[in-house]
Amino acid sequence: MATNRRNEITNTIVKEIGVISETAGGYKKELNLVSWNNSQPKYDIRDWSEDHSRASKGITLTLEELTILKDLIEKELETIQK
Repeated sequence: MATNRRNEITNTIVKEIGVISETAGGYKKELNLVSWNNSQPKYDIRDWSEDHSRASKGITLTLEELTILKDLIEKELETIQK
């Protein structure tokens, strides 16, 4: 669990799903299932330091939002592959 002392934000990575990309500085853009401030875990896309002690701004998604995003991405990929 990591804590941001300025705002007392806590997080627990419940499940590491996968790495989307990696920066030259060692940060990795990841898709994870994360509980923020001990709330219900949500799907989360953001850059993380290697040891997950630091995170950039990102987005959190419910399962419903993740499913909608998946459908939108599939439609876009179909369009650009034609």
